[in-house]
Amino acid sequence: MDTLCSPSRLVLVTFFLLCFFAGDSSATRPGFIYTRHRGRCTPQYWSSQREAWPRMVPERSTVEKIFGVMVAKERWRSDLTLVESTARNDEEGNAYGALLKQGIAALINSYARKSFSYAPWEVKTMLIQAMVSESAARRQAEHFAVANVACD
Repeated sequence: MDTLCSPSRLVLVTFFLLCFFAGDSSATRPGFIYTRHRGRCTPQYWSSQREAWPRMVPERSTVEKIFGVMVAKERWRSDLTLVESTARNDEEGNAYGALLKQGIAALINSYARKSFSYAPWEVKTMLIQAMVSESAARRQAEHFAVANVACD
């Protein structure tokens, strides 16, 4: 059998050609091992500071100033900034951490993106209402996450 045209070699060459011509279109599809959405409305995007934040929510402002003293004192440090909140990595198993991270991204999106699902007052109200229990916080964080991903 000729080794230059063996079926396994043809399959391998075909695979490499498909990968080469797939180019940019495969970049939006999920990865094999780990996928992380890096859209223009996610907390990761806003924490990277690739785009200027809206004036209504300055990145150095504190959670206490944006959501009120009672909300901030209940779960977080009073001097926790918004940019620190979007960069947090403690949302796994921490419903209130996920709520804060996704809620702040949703608030920024409500000011920065005209087509975002919620108005700023709705985001603030829903975040404060979700503070009543861990299950409510988890559920609202998921709703914010869906809206943030769909925003692109």
